[in-house]
Order: sequence, then C-alpha cells, then structure tokens
Amino acid sequence: MAAIAAAGNYFIYGRHAGENRERIAGWSLQMKGEVLQEMETLLEINQRAYNDLVDKTARRYGRIKRVSAFELKHITTELKNAWMHIGMTLK
Repeated sequence: MAAIAAAGNYFIYGRHAGENRERIAGWSLQMKGEVLQEMETLLEINQRAYNDLVDKTARRYGRIKRVSAFELKHITTELKNAWMHIGMTLK
C-alpha cells in the first residue's frame, strides 16, 4: 500500500509532474463527461445504477486508455462519492 502511495506521489509531484497532471485531467474529464452522458440513457437513476455505470466506464477506461490502477481507482471513488450530491439534486 505504501508503495502505491509513493508511486502516486511521484506521478503527481515527480520530475514529469506537469505532464502527468495534464494527462490525468484530460482523461478524467472525458470519463466524467461520458458518465454524465450515459446517465441520460438510464431508465431509473438511483445509486446502484449510477455506481454500476461508473464501474462499467472505469473498466473500459482501464482497457483502452493508458491509465494506472491507482489513477483509475481514485477517479472512480471520486465519481461514486459524488452520488450524495447528485441524489440530493434529484429529490
């Protein structure tokens, strides 16, 4: 676990930090946009359906993008935690 954290810190703050942060921002914004777009197609929007959608999108990004498991887990967690705000908006 400590090794993963150290690698993440190096990725974000290391020698090529600026380039890495730009790459993370680009694909993470794209992923968030795709999740929002797919939400429009859901017949019923609830937390389970939303989390399933986030997981499905994350799996696809893990396969087609050059994304580390650490980065993908971080953005997936961030998206799932956003449900609290989304759910309050829907009520």
